[in-house]
Amino acid sequence: MERYEEIERSLIKKYRKNIWCKFVRAVQNYELIKENDKIMVCISGGKDSFLLAKCIQEIKKHGKINFDAEYVVMNPGYNKVNKNLIIENAKTLNVPIKMFESDIFDVVSKVDKSPCYLCARMRRGYLYNKARELGCNKIALGHHFDDVIETTLLSLFYGSEIKTMMPKLHSENYPGLELIRPLYLVKENTIKSWAKSNELTFLNCACKFTENVDKKEENSKRKEMKELIKKLKEVNEDIDYNIFKALDNINLNCVLGTKKDGVYKSFLEDYDKK
Repeated sequence: MERYEEIERSLIKKYRKNIWCKFVRAVQNYELIKENDKIMVCISGGKDSFLLAKCIQEIKKHGKINFDAEYVVMNPGYNKVNKNLIIENAKTLNVPIKMFESDIFDVVSKVDKSPCYLCARMRRGYLYNKARELGCNKIALGHHFDDVIETTLLSLFYGSEIKTMMPKLHSENYPGLELIRPLYLVKENTIKSWAKSNELTFLNCACKFTENVDKKEENSKRKEMKELIKKLKEVNEDIDYNIFKALDNINLNCVLGTKKDGVYKSFLEDYDKK
């Protein structure tokens, strides 16, 4: 058995409950993959995106839905070591990647204010344009369950609103393109376990501006949320699941106001109608 076959087998056997079944459940429950879709699977080089690629490959081989997939790596200016690591991991995992170049790191290096924000926006633009070029109607990203919870808390604590990272959404600027997150229900610790179990080493952060700067990670708001959730789980081990479930169980009779498509509605508007 080839090594990539052993890795694929681990998804179906050892990690069937905590990765494979949750991946399939998200695909089915949120209708992420449909007949005749052409999906561009975005691979950053990290554990999440490579796991996503393997899951997409497996469901394409063994699932009942007929669809196509392209496995794309955008190189924003990785150093040679990081670029080679991505290529070698793709070979090990038997993922037929297509890598294309961009000048994002060069552009962002000239910006003093909010370089991460600009980098994220530029990445998204390059990926949507590449998806169009390849004739894809969907873009798959490797965001997982923990990303969803952290984003929710960031919005609550620092954005003064209750919102979350959705399992799928239509692009506002690129009509006909849809973004999907098939690892939506998969927890990060199981992804780490899968990588370790298969002796796989992936990129952590390949950003040329932060790769040698530990303080940025230490001071990041997202890490702050990770630490908060970790502490809360010491009191209630289901705290992350309860936060997730609350977003699917909002009682509109007991909120002060809601907002949809930018339009705010106060509870007072319907209060005297009862």
